[in-house]
Amino acid sequence: MFSQPQLVFELAVLGMGVGLLSGLLGIGGAMVMVPALTFILTDKGYPHEYTVKAAVATSLATICFTSLSSVRAHHRRGAVRWDIWKVLAPGILVGSLAGAQGAVALPGNSLGLLFAVFVAFSATQMLVGRKPGAHHRPLPGAFGTFAAGTVIGVASALVGAGGAFVSVPFLTWCNVGIHEAVATSAALGFPIALAGTIGYLWAGRELASQGPGTFGYLYLPGLLFISLASVVLAPLGARIAHSLDVKPLRRGFAVMLYGVSLYFFLR
Repeated sequence: MFSQPQLVFELAVLGMGVGLLSGLLGIGGAMVMVPALTFILTDKGYPHEYTVKAAVATSLATICFTSLSSVRAHHRRGAVRWDIWKVLAPGILVGSLAGAQGAVALPGNSLGLLFAVFVAFSATQMLVGRKPGAHHRPLPGAFGTFAAGTVIGVASALVGAGGAFVSVPFLTWCNVGIHEAVATSAALGFPIALAGTIGYLWAGRELASQGPGTFGYLYLPGLLFISLASVVLAPLGARIAHSLDVKPLRRGFAVMLYGVSLYFFLR
């Protein structure tokens, strides 16, 4: 792993980009990590059927580390609704475990197509920039909240994301303030990532090595270097965000994401 300085450099630059964009634009790392890792693994000659699944699994594992830094910052501001976290987390754990098994069972092309839809949806949200309106709906009962958590977990595990693309709209729809919704979604990212990673590890427990640095569906060099670099750069991105108008950046990044989505459709 360390004997390939170009690979280490590529993964570190990717991690820095993920951390910077996460802090600057408030996006999840999956939109950057999954396509970049897919490209890197394909370029290094890993099997085509393996690359997208490994990219999604490694993205989730990375979120285990990056989400902790984000949650700590939100918790210090008192923005995390731990009362909501407690009722959503059980469903999320079940959904993330199930979603990982479903992703592994899908053909690589189908998973890539699903990710393309996710990226296009996320790009549209960024481009439109629609603000949540005022609602007066309470959270559903115990069964409804568990079901919502399960859906969030399944969707997140399928595309390797932290779940904010589903949980933030859901929470704001249930009359949770946008800042609390974002903070609580960040806290929910850890159980999503942890359960999803465990699910991928279980699914790949008997998988033969697909190449250097692989452990089941995890690409260990990517996990190591992306996690380290992204954790370091995320605070810098957050500081820059407070001193700049990031709306033009978000629109430009959204246009780039449409290109990423098209790449996965064609691939």
